[in-house]
Amino acid sequence: MQIFAIIFGIGVATGIVMEFEFGTNWATYSRYVGDVFGSALAAEGIFAFFLESGFLAILVFGWNRVSPKMHFFSTIMVAVGSTFSAVWIVVANSWMQTPAGFRIEGSGLTAKARITDFWGMVFNPSSMQRLSHSVSAAWITGAMLVVSVSAFYLVRKQHVEMSRASLAIGLKVAFVASILQVISGHYSAVQVAATQPEKMAAMEGHWETGPLGMTLLGIPSAGHTSGITIPNVGSLLLALDPTHPVKGLNDIPAANIPPVGATFQFFHLMVAIGVLLLVMIGYALIQLWRGKIENQTWLLKLLVPAVILPELGNQFGWFTAEIGRQPWIVYGLLRTSDALSKVVRSELIVTSLILFTLIYVLLFLLFMYSLDRKIRRGPDAEYDPIDPGVPTTFAEVLP
Repeated sequence: MQIFAIIFGIGVATGIVMEFEFGTNWATYSRYVGDVFGSALAAEGIFAFFLESGFLAILVFGWNRVSPKMHFFSTIMVAVGSTFSAVWIVVANSWMQTPAGFRIEGSGLTAKARITDFWGMVFNPSSMQRLSHSVSAAWITGAMLVVSVSAFYLVRKQHVEMSRASLAIGLKVAFVASILQVISGHYSAVQVAATQPEKMAAMEGHWETGPLGMTLLGIPSAGHTSGITIPNVGSLLLALDPTHPVKGLNDIPAANIPPVGATFQFFHLMVAIGVLLLVMIGYALIQLWRGKIENQTWLLKLLVPAVILPELGNQFGWFTAEIGRQPWIVYGLLRTSDALSKVVRSELIVTSLILFTLIYVLLFLLFMYSLDRKIRRGPDAEYDPIDPGVPTTFAEVLP
C-alpha cells in the first residue's frame, strides 16, 4: 500500500506537466482536436481520477479507521479507478492514431474537429486493441514489482510467509497477463496493418509490397533490411495466408514514412522483452508448483531486478506506437510539424526541457530513495530476525 502511494504520487507530479503542454507547446493541436481530446480527458477526470483518489485516501489513511472489508473494497476501487483512467487516456491517444466519429469544420489553421458520434470516437478502430494491450502490460508491471519485492525478502529470509503468498500471486497474475499481452499484441498488429500500413512496414522493415516475413534480428537501411528473417510468417500471422500482400515502404510517399530504424528496433526490443518475461515467469511458476523455488536462490536473485523488464517493454511499446505514426500527430489529418504553437520559439522549448529534466531527475532520485526505504523496512514496523550471513542490501541480492 505504501509503495503504491509513492508510485501514485510520482505519477501525479510528472503527469501535470503534460496538461500544461497542450496549451503552451501544442496550441494549434489543442485548437484542432480540443472538442475530441478534451471530452476524453474530462471523462477521465470525472469518472476515474475522483474515484481513484477518493478511495486512495481511505486506502492510505483508513487502515485503523475503517473495517478490513471496507479497506479491501477501497483497494479494489483504486484499481478500478486506475483502469478507468487508462480507458479514457488510451481512447484519446487511439483517436489520434485512428480518428473516427468526427467532422472537420473550417480550414487551415482555424480548422477544428467536432464530435459527431461520441461512441464512434470512443470505439475507434484501434481503441479496444490498444486498451487491452496497455492494461495487460500494466498488470505485468505491477505483478513483477510484487514478485521482485517478494523474491528480495525470500533471499534475505525475511517476512517469509507473506512473501511466499505474494510471490505466488504475483507470478500467477504476471503469467495470465503475459498470455493476454501476446493475444492483444497479435490483434493490435492486425489492426495496425489494416489502418496504419506505414507503421507496420516500418515495424518489420518491409520495403517491397508482397508477403511479409518475420525479422528476428536485423538492421533496416535504405531499401533493404539485413538480418535473420523467416519468410511469409508475418503474412500468415496477420491474415492466416502466407501469400497475403502487405504494402511496402517503397510504395509509400517519402513524406509519410516514419523513422524506420527507430520504429523497427523499438518494436523488436518490445517483443523480445515480452518473450523473455513469458519464459522467465513460466519457469518460475513451474518451480513454484514443484515447491522448489525457495531453494533456487539464483532464480530468486534473477527475479529481483526483473522488475525493470516490463518497465522497458512499456516504454519501447509506446515509442513504437508514437514514432511509428510520424509524421502525423493526428493520423492522416494533422502533421506534427503543423501542430506546434506558432509563438513558442525553439530556444524556449530547449530551456524548458532542460529545466524539467533536472526537476525530473531530482524527483526520480527522491522516488527511488523513498521506494528503497519502504521496501527495506518491509510490511512490519520492525524487521524480523535476520540470519547471520544473509544479504541485507539490494546490491548484495542482485546476481
